[in-house]
Amino acid sequence: MSSSTRNIIAWILQGLLGLAFVASGLKKLTDLPATVGMFSSIGLPGALAYVIAVAEVLGGIGLLVPRFTRLAAIGLIIIMVGAVIMHATTIPGGLAGGLPALVLLVLLGAVLWLRRPVASVA
Repeated sequence: MSSSTRNIIAWILQGLLGLAFVASGLKKLTDLPATVGMFSSIGLPGALAYVIAVAEVLGGIGLLVPRFTRLAAIGLIIIMVGAVIMHATTIPGGLAGGLPALVLLVLLGAVLWLRRPVASVA
């Protein structure tokens, strides 16, 4: 894959994922009592809802800033691994309900792979 094609695909993914995570984080922040309640109902501390919501917004923005893309992707991958595990073990509906989290996890992995440092050929 040429570097130009890789760059275009990466930017498309980064843009879509950035929008998805900013929207998800803002939704959690705008309905914080329900988000805290949901986290508490599955055995997680309510304060974690604040952390996840803010991290999703900042991570979504970070995906769009070249200097922070890989760091943002790694942070969001950690969140999505947690979400997938919670869906698989605790949240009613099982992993089928966590399919969006699994898809986001795979796409974040793709961004991380596409934005890996590549040695230039001389």
